[in-house]
Amino acid sequence: MLPARIIACLSCLILIGGCGGGEHEDIKQWMATSSQDLKGRAPPLPELKPFPIVSYVGTNASDPYSDTRLEPEKREGTGINVPDFNRPREQLESFPLESLQLIGVISKAKGGGRHALIQVDGVVYQVTKGNYIGQNYGRIIGVTDTEVIVAETLLDPTGQTSEWVERKASLQLQEGSQSKEAGK
Repeated sequence: MLPARIIACLSCLILIGGCGGGEHEDIKQWMATSSQDLKGRAPPLPELKPFPIVSYVGTNASDPYSDTRLEPEKREGTGINVPDFNRPREQLESFPLESLQLIGVISKAKGGGRHALIQVDGVVYQVTKGNYIGQNYGRIIGVTDTEVIVAETLLDPTGQTSEWVERKASLQLQEGSQSKEAGK
């Protein structure tokens, strides 16, 4: 039985060897001649131009992480409207006036005056006439049922003089909010 197995294996090898012979030589030759002209034609890489080296000296610039950047610049100016730089700043002076939203007005009984409810960053603050608000030394000069009137003090916006000037601004009650009146 062993010689029969050996004979069967040898005959298989002969048959396999015979199948790999010269068939399809014409296709192989055509592929060889066709691929002779094929060459990769990648354009050469562009020449790299070195960038000039620029040294950075940031010693005289202000620190971007300093607390002093939160306070407005205290430049000397002239005029009757010079703000008091030494007074303690109020909470709403850290926000620009445009980011503040008037959401309600409360009138207190017996001459208590009106108080405005100002919302910024999800927190509601209660302010009244005389409080400071905004980053341009704004002082509340009036509270009505629908608005808060602010007098801002800033250096001449035209840049022609170094005088402090006063500018009026207001916060309007947002549409959809209800004015809150208590104990008239």
